[in-house]
Amino acid sequence: MDEVTAEQVVELLRARRIFASVNRRVGVYNVGVRVVIPDGREAIWDNDGAAGLEAMVLRDGMLVGFVPQLPDSDDLDAPSIARIIADADYDAKPEPRVTRPETATPSPPAPTVSPKGRGRRWLGRR
Repeated sequence: MDEVTAEQVVELLRARRIFASVNRRVGVYNVGVRVVIPDGREAIWDNDGAAGLEAMVLRDGMLVGFVPQLPDSDDLDAPSIARIIADADYDAKPEPRVTRPETATPSPPAPTVSPKGRGRRWLGRR
């Protein structure tokens, strides 16, 4: 997204009372839109310079979610982009992946935490 479009999107989001700002990457000409999500996360929309609209969802600088690239979103105008960002559901669960029964592998056990939050989490094999 170019800088002029990003500034227009930020103005439209602020008019909807959404805390947004232009996000510039240091030393790179890529510009995006940063949106603060009320639970402490933030979404960085279209800051990678690629065509199409997508977002990274971060908490404390760590990636915790991703909005995949929206099809046919490389030619959207500022009001359309602002509407998409404002209507995004950041709490949606990812779509379940379907696997063929003959190739399905058992999933590892869920991470556990010892009582009272002490101890380490089991992270599984990498």
